[in-house]
Amino acid sequence: MADLQTVRAYAQSIDQTPRKVALVASLVRSRSVADALVILSHTPKRAALPVIKTIQSAKANAINNHGLDGKSLNISTLSVTAGVRLKRFKPAAKGMPRHYQKKKSNILVELSGSIKTKPTTTSKDGPTKSEKTTVRKMTAKKEVK
Repeated sequence: MADLQTVRAYAQSIDQTPRKVALVASLVRSRSVADALVILSHTPKRAALPVIKTIQSAKANAINNHGLDGKSLNISTLSVTAGVRLKRFKPAAKGMPRHYQKKKSNILVELSGSIKTKPTTTSKDGPTKSEKTTVRKMTAKKEVK
């Protein structure tokens, strides 16, 4: 069995409350990446889009940077935490301010998957084209000297 490796992606300061994003994130926690993307693409919530983008970013990190197999990826951790809060106010009656906060959230996605193995092929026909060119280069260097 191949070694399991974890890869993470972190989206910060999403302009939605953590409670609403966590509701969507709970739909796909501990599923495969392919299943999660299908579920989220059919979810009619605004918070589904940043979760989709974060999962796709983690998938791209796993495949391109760490060489993991894209079909074996599973979501091992999907957490939503509170981000910074911007404190604002609206003018109200009699010159009084009404205070409110613009809440933001952070999304952490960790994927686990197996490392892609390179198939080893043995050809009975002889050396491959790349092997032939390296042999030619080696013999050409010997002749030059």
